[in-house]
Amino acid sequence: MTPSDEPTLSPRLTALFAAACGVIVANIYYAQPLIAPIAAELGLPPRSAGLIVTLTQLGYGAGLLLIAPLADLVENRRLTLAAIALAALGLLGAGLLHGPAAFLACALLIGFGSVAVQVLAPLAAHFAPAARRGRVVGDIAMGIMLGIMAARPAASFLAAETSWRTVFFAAAALMALTAAALAVGLPRRQPESRVGYGALMASLIGLAARTPVLQRRAFYQACLFAAFSLFWTTVPLFLADAFGLGQRGIALFALAGVSGAVAAPLSGRLADSGHSRAVTALALVVAAVAFLIANLAPAGAPMALALLVAAAVLLDFGAQAHLVVGFRAIFALGGESRGRLNGLYIASFFLFGALGSALGAWAYADGGWRLASAIGLAFPVVALAAFAFERQR
Repeated sequence: MTPSDEPTLSPRLTALFAAACGVIVANIYYAQPLIAPIAAELGLPPRSAGLIVTLTQLGYGAGLLLIAPLADLVENRRLTLAAIALAALGLLGAGLLHGPAAFLACALLIGFGSVAVQVLAPLAAHFAPAARRGRVVGDIAMGIMLGIMAARPAASFLAAETSWRTVFFAAAALMALTAAALAVGLPRRQPESRVGYGALMASLIGLAARTPVLQRRAFYQACLFAAFSLFWTTVPLFLADAFGLGQRGIALFALAGVSGAVAAPLSGRLADSGHSRAVTALALVVAAVAFLIANLAPAGAPMALALLVAAAVLLDFGAQAHLVVGFRAIFALGGESRGRLNGLYIASFFLFGALGSALGAWAYADGGWRLASAIGLAFPVVALAAFAFERQR
């Protein structure tokens, strides 16, 4: 397909991209509010409960390094459908199998296959005109954020009415429907690159080393996503322990975070207007403020719960705002390496997300919410320090 033959990114096609990305990325987050019942049934000790989320994030990170770069080599629709099939297999296994080792292996596969979303996102940017790329990326990112934020309350509500296993069966069915819609509506794109897979993978090191924009954006988003993952891994435990909330209450709390999705289209438009640095500063500041206000009232008090809701909204807003700015910056670097750049960008911060989840579960088990939130605060503070140094250079 030559550039002149490539399809125009119509509103309908943009909506398909956004919806598919949201449904696929939700796979990574269904388990977050279900850590307690899953760990109890599987026999995982509290300090190891974070592995339920961490393994999915590690699988996603592995997929970003091993599958996402193939978007520069393999026909994109076929690659997307193959990855979705892997995610569906992992979801079915998580619902059917018993024992911690089997579940964690399925969690790894769920994350690995859900990397399909990071084949779709750069594909949408490829079809978008340069002048509208930030807006398109913002719309796609809003779909991703809605999927992330809706996954938690949906999983909590469904688990409360049935069981946590039903959540994974329902997610597998959604993958089948998504694959069918993409098979019909997704345009084909055959990359022009003819290098082998080994050479493609070897190029990742040089690409990361010589791309300072990627390095900066990946570091800022890594810090934000580590804080984001720590918060959403530990806050369900804190809500249950300090406020006595069950799965329905935790689901209602998670719904509050959905409002953070408005950051996506706003930051995309601001980035198109040349305000990327201002959005970056705002994202890092609001993430730090989120953890500060989360500790202003005594645990269990009504005001403490209100402040936690505000913290969730601010943290999600910050993580989403910079995600879009980072996407726009790296997608502008060149179409021939867009899949690899995207894979490196997302893989770096998902590895930090896995670290945040693991640290959060450990810190909460040993020192409660105070220790966990102090570690969460450290991540955006470090990023702010790096951002201030960058501005002085």
